[in-house]
Amino acid sequence: MKLLLHSCCGPCTVHPLAVLREEGFQLYGYFYNPNIHPFKEFKERYKSYRLLCEKTGLEAEIHKEYGLETYLAALDGSGTPLEERCGLCYRLRLEAACARAAELGYGAYSTTLLVSPYQNHELIRRLGEEIGRTRGVEFIYRDFRPGFRQAQEKAREMGLYMQGYCGCIFSEYDRYGPKKKKALADSPREERKE
Repeated sequence: MKLLLHSCCGPCTVHPLAVLREEGFQLYGYFYNPNIHPFKEFKERYKSYRLLCEKTGLEAEIHKEYGLETYLAALDGSGTPLEERCGLCYRLRLEAACARAAELGYGAYSTTLLVSPYQNHELIRRLGEEIGRTRGVEFIYRDFRPGFRQAQEKAREMGLYMQGYCGCIFSEYDRYGPKKKKALADSPREERKE
C-alpha cells in the first residue's frame, strides 16, 4: 500500500521510515510545517530533511516556503491554551498531508509526530482518523515512541540537524524563555540596561 508520511523533521523521520518500510508500505515523504519558527530554524530543518531523503532514498515533496502567515492565521491571533494551540497545529499539517495523499491516490497517510514522547498521541490519532475519514484516506497510527532515543543517535550519525524544541515559537519560548529570563534577572549588568 502507498502511504504518504508527513514529516516534521529529519531526525523524527528516521524511526518511522524504517518501521513502515519493514511493514511493506511504499512511502512518499511530505514535509509541510508552517509552524516552524523562526526562519533560521525552518531553514535548518528543511536542509536536514533534504539530507535525510538523500541518505535514505526517500522520495518526498518538500514545501520550502516559510509559513509564518499560514501558521498565525491558523491560530487566528487568539491566545489559545497549549492543548488547543497544539491541536490547531496538528490539524493544519494533517489536513495538508491527507489532502495531498488523496490527490496522489494514496490509500493511507501517517505522521512522524508519533515518534515524539512530547506530542499528544491521542489527539494526533483522533484528528488523523477524523481528517482521513473526510477524504477516504486511512490514517495509520503507530506508537513510534519506543524508537525515539535510538533514532536520535542514528540521526546524529547521519549528520542531521538536531533541534531543541518542537518547532513553533511558543515551544521555543517554553524551551528557552524561562531560563533566559531568569539568567537576565540574575545578571546585574543586564538589569542596568533595562
